[in-house]
This record gives sequence, C-alpha cells and structure tokens, in this order.
Amino acid sequence: MGCTRDAILDALENLTADEFKKFKLKLLSVPLREGYGRIPRGTLMAMDAMDLTDKLVSFYLEEYSAELTALVLREIGMQETAEQLQEMMCKAPHFVDRHRAALITRVTDVDGVLDALYGTVLSEEQYEAVRAESTNPMKMRKLLSFAPAWNKTCKDLLFQALKNTHPYLVVDLEKS
Repeated sequence: MGCTRDAILDALENLTADEFKKFKLKLLSVPLREGYGRIPRGTLMAMDAMDLTDKLVSFYLEEYSAELTALVLREIGMQETAEQLQEMMCKAPHFVDRHRAALITRVTDVDGVLDALYGTVLSEEQYEAVRAESTNPMKMRKLLSFAPAWNKTCKDLLFQALKNTHPYLVVDLEKS
C-alpha cells in the first residue's frame, strides 16, 4: 500500500498552493465511479497534502484513489504530473497480485466472484474448471492461476467483483 500512497503524496506535494487549491476544488466536481461518494467539502478544503493523501486512499481505496488523482490532475492542466503519477503506478503490482495469498485463504464467496467474471473475464471452460474445485481456497487458487494471462482490465474486473462480494476483506487488505 505504501507505494500508492507515496506516489499520490509525491504528486500532491509537487503542486503549488494555487494548484493544490484547484485540485481540491476540482475533486469536489469531477464525476466519480458508481458507488463512490464525495469527500465532504468542509473536511476536504482544510486538508494539507498528507491528510488529503490519507483521505483519498481510505475513502476511495488504493486502485481508484490513484486513478482519480491522475484524472483530477489532468482536469486542472497538470498533465505532466498526472503522467508521472501513472508511471509510478504502473510499476506497482496490481491489488490481485499483491494479495494473492490472502485472497486464496480469505475469500469465502468464490461463486459470487465467478458469476461476476463469467463471460467477460472467464470463458465457460474456465468458469466450470474453477467451480469443479471442492473448497474455496482451491477455487481461488484455480481462478488466480488464470491471472498471469490477464491484462489490467481483467484484474480490475476481479478487483471490482471482490469489492462487491467482500467489501470488508478488500478494505482490510488495502490497509495491510
């Protein structure tokens, strides 16, 4: 988690006072992904770069907080800073890769995750192969055996499925 937090903090600390104020104002109006709320204006406007970084990561979780930060930076004309942030993020392993072992042992509703991925990420054959396993850890191990062939979009879909079926687990892993 430190890598994402550090990348966001670095981007925000490199803004001038006026740019930082613009960033916070734009954050109040930029369209958000479905299911996400806004950081309250009163709380947001009083924050410094470190507090805002912590709030972004805790409010939007790791993956989306970096994406949202880059979007807002672009919206205020800070393309170079947004690109630097995204370059730093590309070096960080995906949530699915970072937490593979914990996902294998802690995901309890594998069928719910599979249903969300069926037809978009998983073929019928892959779906059935995972379902054929006898325990949840074996199902997750089988599911994650397909992950090396996936692109970021496929891993993002798995991450979203995990957030929908195991929100508390995702939050817990994001903090670790």
